[in-house]
Amino acid sequence: MTTSHVNPLVTYGLFLAWAVHDAEELVRGPRWIRENLPGLRERFPGVPEAVWRAMEKVDEREFAAAVGVMAVIVASAAAAGARSGGRSAFYQGALTGFGLHGLVHLAQAAAVRDATPGAPTSPLVVIPFALWARGRLRKAGVLLPVRPGGVVAGLAVAAGATVVSHAVGRKVAARF
Repeated sequence: MTTSHVNPLVTYGLFLAWAVHDAEELVRGPRWIRENLPGLRERFPGVPEAVWRAMEKVDEREFAAAVGVMAVIVASAAAAGARSGGRSAFYQGALTGFGLHGLVHLAQAAAVRDATPGAPTSPLVVIPFALWARGRLRKAGVLLPVRPGGVVAGLAVAAGATVVSHAVGRKVAARF
């Protein structure tokens, strides 16, 4: 049965699930990077030096500021979803990108053979929430179809939002 009602947990839940996930990243991220960067450089010599230098510069203040910037982006997407009854393309794109980024975390953990920041909450929170919310949207008859190009675009937007968040976070952290 299809209904047009979407529970607010489906839309605002995106922000809640993201907050749980990013709290875990906030606690583990910068320290994990500092402790593992030398070994990662050795294992992955093909990664451009600019990537390693950028990772070296990430400290707790920048990371926290970047999480704050991303909070604004995700909260905006969740609010757009709530206002539109789940129909917002921005919300649905963010939801899809959130779920896919959970798979990226799992791939990263497999590549480095370690529980990287974000990997523990990906199979417990990120992926299940994204699948559940998409199922609720489908049941309500408002889920937009996702095509392969949409998957690529979703990952690109998620990566872009991460880059922007860190760039702004770096500027904010430098002021304090």
